[in-house]
Amino acid sequence: MSAPETPALPLEWPNHAAAWREWRAALAGTRMHHGWILAGKSGLGKRAFSAAAARELVASEGAPSPDAHPDIITLTHGPRNDKEARAAAEGKPYERARSIRVDQVRTMQKRLTTRPTLGERRAIVIDPADDLEVSAANALLKSLEEPPAGTFFLLVTHSPSRLLPTIRSRCRMLRFPVLRDQELAAMLDAAEITATPEARRAAVEAADGSLGAAIRFAEQELAPMGGLIRNILSAGDRDLSQRADLARMIGPRPDRERLQAVLDLAQRIVADAARSTASHAHRAQLADLYGELGTLAAKAPTYNFDTGLLTLEIGGLLARAAPASEPAHGR
Repeated sequence: MSAPETPALPLEWPNHAAAWREWRAALAGTRMHHGWILAGKSGLGKRAFSAAAARELVASEGAPSPDAHPDIITLTHGPRNDKEARAAAEGKPYERARSIRVDQVRTMQKRLTTRPTLGERRAIVIDPADDLEVSAANALLKSLEEPPAGTFFLLVTHSPSRLLPTIRSRCRMLRFPVLRDQELAAMLDAAEITATPEARRAAVEAADGSLGAAIRFAEQELAPMGGLIRNILSAGDRDLSQRADLARMIGPRPDRERLQAVLDLAQRIVADAARSTASHAHRAQLADLYGELGTLAAKAPTYNFDTGLLTLEIGGLLARAAPASEPAHGR
């Protein structure tokens, strides 16, 4: 399951200006496109944009605009199973499914057989569309091919390439750029994140333009861990001592949020190393490592054995990709 983009924060997003211009120009036009893809890495405020854009879309002069607007339907990760569904119905914390399921799409489609409740338009927000099951994506495609009058789709995605090509071809793309370091620093201040100045600076440097990542890094105090990851990645770990240090820093029983933050940090450090290396072979090796860490990140929410093994696996992957870990020429 994809990690949440950001906490719900009353923030202005300086990277949204171009997207708002394009959206509002289309909204003011005579033929508004029925499908939109909101694309950009996680942590750039796409969820906040989709919510605000949906409200603008369904607004009708003289009609009420309740907080829970009946003409805005949001599909996201639902409860994992019946037990978690009961917990959700009782207002208790519950575990979410890793994907958006076909039954959710079909339930939404039944709503589309009726007219919007308060106005002439209805907005369907799918967040994140990356996590649609294959059957759910195929079901959604039918609605995108023949959208009911007045129905518009906003698909939030961190990786547009994961969407079906037929879905991409039926939607208009809005791209969200990363935040500059000074913008990230200002937004961290506005969010009143509890962290030391050193942790904030390290979070901004490691976040690669993502506010969501910067907040996780700052809250988890990952600055020392970032230095250790860089050491393992550059020099290897022949005596296993640094991997042991990394496991201790991560902790014996890390929760999912901490594991996700560690994996995000490791991926960003690997990406930086791949951009800076002059060796094509090492760059390819780092690209493979980046993909393997992404696979671990996808597995982490349902990792079904000791998380200590997961932390050792992270360290092992980093050590194997270090130039110093490669055998000498001719051996």
